[in-house]
Amino acid sequence: MHPDVYKRPLFLLLVALIIGLTCFYHPAPGKRDVSRFLPQKEVTLAGRVESFAIRKKDKQNVWISVSAVNGYAASGRVYARIDGPAPQWKDTVLLAGKLQVPYGVDLPGNFDWRSYLASKYTFAEMKASQTLVVDRAAWPWRVIRAVRSDILRVFEMSFPEPLSGIASGILLGERGEFSPELYTAFQDSGAVHLLVASGGNVGFVTLMTLAVGVLLGLRRRLLLVVALFTAAGYTLVAGADAPLLRAYLMAASGCVGYFLGRNSGIFQGLVLAGLLILCLSPAAVFETGFQMSFLATVAIVIFLNNYRVPGSWPKAVRFFTQIFLATLASQLALLPVFTNVFYKVSLTGLLSNMVLVPFASFLMGLEFAYYVFSVLHVGILLYYPCLWSLSLFQYLVEFFASFRFSAFSVTAWSAGSVAAYYVVLFWASQLPHKKFARRLFVPCFVLAACSFCWGYWSSSRPVAYLVSEWNKRAVMVRVQKGEALVFNDGISEEKLRRAFCALGLSRVTFAAGFDASSIVLDGLSSLTPRPFVSLWPGEETAVPGGTVRARWELRRASDGHVWEDTGYYNPARSSLSYCVRHRAKEICIGGRGRFVRLSDGRIVDSILNKTVQTAW
Repeated sequence: MHPDVYKRPLFLLLVALIIGLTCFYHPAPGKRDVSRFLPQKEVTLAGRVESFAIRKKDKQNVWISVSAVNGYAASGRVYARIDGPAPQWKDTVLLAGKLQVPYGVDLPGNFDWRSYLASKYTFAEMKASQTLVVDRAAWPWRVIRAVRSDILRVFEMSFPEPLSGIASGILLGERGEFSPELYTAFQDSGAVHLLVASGGNVGFVTLMTLAVGVLLGLRRRLLLVVALFTAAGYTLVAGADAPLLRAYLMAASGCVGYFLGRNSGIFQGLVLAGLLILCLSPAAVFETGFQMSFLATVAIVIFLNNYRVPGSWPKAVRFFTQIFLATLASQLALLPVFTNVFYKVSLTGLLSNMVLVPFASFLMGLEFAYYVFSVLHVGILLYYPCLWSLSLFQYLVEFFASFRFSAFSVTAWSAGSVAAYYVVLFWASQLPHKKFARRLFVPCFVLAACSFCWGYWSSSRPVAYLVSEWNKRAVMVRVQKGEALVFNDGISEEKLRRAFCALGLSRVTFAAGFDASSIVLDGLSSLTPRPFVSLWPGEETAVPGGTVRARWELRRASDGHVWEDTGYYNPARSSLSYCVRHRAKEICIGGRGRFVRLSDGRIVDSILNKTVQTAW
């Protein structure tokens, strides 16, 4: 890829837009958003269904684009939970039920449902007790949803679980309810991305349509139009989420460039697709799915264009070499995302994807052919090949995940480390262009060094995290990089484990209120159980990075006054407060984690279901 592509206005605009949204944008409801009606819990809501139903046991969940609430004009989206059969995609409906704030607990490393909905511009939920379809969708939408429902029905009736879920995931991105063991196997083998309908699916459908069109002798321009219409149909049937829309917009951009006589290239089409998606939905920049698919696609395009496989090599060797390069590029691009989202790195991903990616493409074509044959009542011709292929795919996933070191847990990287990593990766991707790489070396080295140093400094400052989950609390006091003391009062083991990974803590000492022997902390190099029950008020002990001093429990009155509950101490019945000293700084945890007092006398309170961060 010629270095001049990085000077194009659209690329520079996309980079500026991503940086600006990341630093300054925060999804918020509009003036007429449905969430403004939250004080009125029982409401009647009018709107249109904007998603395929998500099945959850005995409920059907859908996103509704709202047009009115209790007869008043409104806007925005609501996530509706409906008992029994749900209205279908693009139907206009009336819902009566309870409007509520989405449940959410801001605990580092743990899934926050409220934040997830906010990234999709949804700030209210609804438990619908009554549902009425006012107007059915137009016939094109009915055809699309009927095809999708029929495909899923055929798979469910034909194949046992989990094979039916694997088939639905590979073809349409709607996987079934897998067992925790099987889903972990997909993660450890690096194949979980194959269960999501992505840009690769759209590309495969487009290429298959082009291949069939060439065999039928269609003219090139007519063939491109047919391929775009076919890919558009698949994109809609598969749910039209961000990865699919981006891939389709990229393909459409390339075709428009062809019609206009411009060789824009796949990279320019990708940039244009990213701009359109972020302009229409700025919050997509915070979605893990968008980040992963966009980064992987960009890396594959750059690496395959810069590191070209010699044309003199045999076709089979070139094919697998290109798969290896594409897999390597995507794995390198996604390493920080996997680390900071899943806290796990797959070591067998490079090898497994060389086998599973082309196998998934083969399965995609085979599953679609089986569905067509089933509609024609001759599905038995492909039933056993499809069944055996799905079983082999599951076996390979479990095989690649079975190695002892197929995947290992890690802690999150700092923002500075992530920035430095991508700067170095970009420079490495340009090495085939020797002159360009030499010009880039000094600015990239300086930028990477500054980013890494900033990340190291920011992750080394003494910081306290006050975590709250309803009536449970914990205070994590970081004394130096990767090391922290934990004062826990009821937060569960698994949630704490993920919080430690998210905060980059590799050495943890439990100071009070927790039996550390019962917790499993993969990825942490050191775990020290130290409840300090033997300390009396005034006594102290050394800990990594400083000292801990026990004192009479600090309490806070309703007027804000902090006082010390002195008296007889019984370790079995009473609780103490602890003060952590690091160099000349000290922080005291009071009220069993309800607040902390800093060296300068400032009081920082815990906030219900929030994580409060304060330097000390």
